[in-house]
Amino acid sequence: MEVARRNCCRIMSFNIQLSRFFSCGPFDPPPQIPSRRVVVTGLGMVTPLGCGVETTWKRLLEGESGIRGITVEDLKMNGFDRDTQLHTFDQLTSKVAAVVPCGTNSHEFNEELWLNSKDHRSIARFIGYALCAADEALKDANWMPTNQDEKEKTGVSIGAGTGSISDVLDASRIICEKHLRRLSPFFVPRILINMASGHVSMKYGFQGPNHAAVTACATGAHSIGDAARMIQFGDVDVMVAGGTEASIDALSIAGFCRKNEANFAIGESNTYQ
Repeated sequence: MEVARRNCCRIMSFNIQLSRFFSCGPFDPPPQIPSRRVVVTGLGMVTPLGCGVETTWKRLLEGESGIRGITVEDLKMNGFDRDTQLHTFDQLTSKVAAVVPCGTNSHEFNEELWLNSKDHRSIARFIGYALCAADEALKDANWMPTNQDEKEKTGVSIGAGTGSISDVLDASRIICEKHLRRLSPFFVPRILINMASGHVSMKYGFQGPNHAAVTACATGAHSIGDAARMIQFGDVDVMVAGGTEASIDALSIAGFCRKNEANFAIGESNTYQ
């Protein structure tokens, strides 16, 4: 009983001492929320339905699908022997995916233009999608700033969920084969999520905020929301915002597959505002 009484006294004493640190004065008025208007002025898309807003919207209204059966080549395991490729493909419980169509037609993603030149050795596929969609969005908005002030007031907010997992898989193979010196010096720049927004800024000379959210499937919406708030609060005047993903590869598909479950379809795309 005595112990309980002592503890009670200590608690009461503590509460009395603690109360001295709190002010009972009136609170200041809440800060005024900025009311700067934010509008969308341009759009750009790279999706499984095709490249470009017009192509994607047209095929969507026509009820077409970008989901198809995948092949061994879609797994991006070029550095592995054929038996390993076939074994991996056979082990996948799901063999369908929403794949961005590639080619030289106007509605297809041109790999030669965005990925395969010597200047693009540090550009992974998800970054290439970002550059292609950003190019369309900027042209649609008629925004190609040339003076220093406009460049400083233009920022980029582009996120991704996984980045370039195929590059990670290939690098792991090189290490397992004890060929560390063959690892590309561009490996790290190719896998960093923030390099999508970084390459867009470098290509057009934007010097405003450069932001990269990583929040799984919410990344695109998250990036657009962050960009809108930056404009609303006066940090910047123009933002290129959206999300990008290129997750059609052996490791990504295997990671999402579940045992005895064959109805899962993974996808890749890029959408900017």
